Amino acid sequence: MSNHVRQFVVLLFAVTSVGLSGCTALLIGGAAAGGYMVANDDGSVGEFVDDTALTTSVKTRLISDKYVHGLRINVDSDRGIVTLRGEVNSFIERDRAIQIAESTKGVVRVDNELEVAAPKT
Repeated sequence: MSNHVRQFVVLLFAVTSVGLSGCTALLIGGAAAGGYMVANDDGSVGEFVDDTALTTSVKTRLISDKYVHGLRINVDSDRGIVTLRGEVNSFIERDRAIQIAESTKGVVRVDNELEVAAPKT
């Protein structure tokens, strides 16, 4: 990817991030990951932007759901394939997170790497 394209994508991501300033924690991690991906990915700018939008959409839906602890779930996407990682409290919460991701427009497949926490004694 050319240097000009990288700069454009980083600028586009930064401008978009300002509009979502209420999601500061999400954006700080996303900006760092996004910058790394731009520098190290062979995909097109369109794919990168689509994946960033998809990741943001899934993460926002997880955080907004009252049955899922979305802040404890890491969301990554690559060409429409969404990967969920992290720890959830129950199989019900895990299944709900998967359902939310699968029902998000643009998701081709969901790879579940969520771990169900051991019950506390």
